Amino acid sequence: MSNKKTAIVCGAGGFIGGHLVTRLKREGYWVRGVDIKAHEYGNENADDFVVGDLRDFEVCKALFDRPIDEVYQLAADMGGAGYLFTGDNDAAVMHNSALINLNMLEISRLNDVKKIFYSSSACVYPEHNQMDPDNPKCSEDTVYPASPDSEYGWEKLFSERLFLTYHKNYQMEVRIGRFHNIFGPEGTWDGGKEKVPAAVCRKVATAEDGGEIEIWGDGKQTRSFLFVDECVEAVRRLMEGEFIGPVNIGSEEMLPINELVEMVAQVAGKTINIKHIPGPLGVRGRNSDNELIREKLGWAPSRPLIEGITTTYQWISEQVANTKEQEVPKAEELA
Repeated sequence: MSNKKTAIVCGAGGFIGGHLVTRLKREGYWVRGVDIKAHEYGNENADDFVVGDLRDFEVCKALFDRPIDEVYQLAADMGGAGYLFTGDNDAAVMHNSALINLNMLEISRLNDVKKIFYSSSACVYPEHNQMDPDNPKCSEDTVYPASPDSEYGWEKLFSERLFLTYHKNYQMEVRIGRFHNIFGPEGTWDGGKEKVPAAVCRKVATAEDGGEIEIWGDGKQTRSFLFVDECVEAVRRLMEGEFIGPVNIGSEEMLPINELVEMVAQVAGKTINIKHIPGPLGVRGRNSDNELIREKLGWAPSRPLIEGITTTYQWISEQVANTKEQEVPKAEELA
């Protein structure tokens, strides 16, 4: 135990947090995971997992019953466009996420944590720089003057500045990464909080060959999507290096949502028709600008999107099949 680095992963019951726990364990860390819920898909790789509400300062204090080298703060109230861009959840998103960040940053300072990572978001970038779906501007230096398209983005921007003030005033070693549409297995794929790749994979998996799925908007809005393994790789490289950030953690392989549907359909071996319907959309275009991460880390994500989509579709189609099996009535229930 004394020879191992120790880490706390906040949000370890979630998608990226679960994968990060697995990576840290593989590297030999002693890891404590914490989340308001257990991991939905059974990721139990942490040495210790605390089910607790990080909005409660006493819960945060209790995590530090031993020296902790690193904290990874990924916990947040968030979801996909259907959760973040309707406006119905803005107060909860801002209050809950800000309180978690305030608590974990202060308690980490009081316990002399060596390094703390904060997961920010591409949603911090100004809406007016992302109106052209073919030429969005998301380099790190364009974030000000600030004008995010959602309260989620405003909270992320506030929390970035919060972490930077702790670096300035208390010399804490902070690291900040702006995540761009991370996807992969063991992520939310239904229920309203899922993001675009998972939603499309689910819809295609449940559709018949030659069938139709619904897509919000005209489908010409563009995004780039980063496979979770490369996201975790970027986080670890950032923590091991000297650059504080903020820095984009995303892919530069941008495509329209209509083409994403075509890609998933190709992986599934299906012909899929698209029905465009009204719905919350976010900005018209978003793509990661990776010039800074190349300069500071000597590395940038490079895995082709089709590879990650293939892996993710296979996993989600298995979840869909398992769900259908559970819905089939047992013989005694039919009697």
